[in-house]
Amino acid sequence: MIRKILIIFLFLICPNIFGQAIVNKPLRVKITIDSISANGINVVNLNNNETAVSNSNGEFSILGKANDVLMFSALNLETYKRIVGPHDMETDIVTIEMYPAVTKLKEVVVNSKGFNVLSLGIVTKAPVTYTTAERRLQTAGDFKPIMLLSMIGGGMPLDPLINKINGRTKRLKKLIVVEKKEFNIKFLSELYDNEFFINTLRIPNSNVAGFKYYIVENENFKKVLDNKNKVQISFYMTELAEEFKILLNSKN
Repeated sequence: MIRKILIIFLFLICPNIFGQAIVNKPLRVKITIDSISANGINVVNLNNNETAVSNSNGEFSILGKANDVLMFSALNLETYKRIVGPHDMETDIVTIEMYPAVTKLKEVVVNSKGFNVLSLGIVTKAPVTYTTAERRLQTAGDFKPIMLLSMIGGGMPLDPLINKINGRTKRLKKLIVVEKKEFNIKFLSELYDNEFFINTLRIPNSNVAGFKYYIVENENFKKVLDNKNKVQISFYMTELAEEFKILLNSKN
């Protein structure tokens, strides 16, 4: 009986004894990236915690044995794990191919407004934009009395003075005012439908267009429109609507 127990005991512990007899051996490895030697790759044997770093030739040596797991890592490279095979332990040098890490970009939503120099961070302040009438005035030139000082040095442009004399500058400035009103009316029409003016402000349908022209003439309301704050716009329009209806009743 004792003999049988001894045999069973030896049978159970022999694998452990033989396993401990398998010692770690130096394993030579060469790392490449796109067939080019990779320098400075960090390597760790996850089984025995041995570490190494590849040299300028992409090579390193690390202690290990068959079935150990080697982990390769480096900045901007995909982390790679490899199980050491029996054949690897008999090879002069094992070649490992690593690959650049793929950086996942956050989803970019392009809206209908598109990109501009401000949204891209090229400038910190939105560039000045001009309407058609404003560009015409810029081209014609807006004469200022101080420009006369440039006449002494012969550097005064004549177009602003000529346009001032013949009245073109004055006409262009009036066009800018008219254009601004038209833009404001268009903005209001896009912001509110006719139902709002008729049902909410109680403006007669036949007078909605006239009401829009009436409110864009108001200097305070024009400042509110420039801010494009819908809450303030609605508030001011409610007050102006009452004034407009009183005006209509007085004419009737």
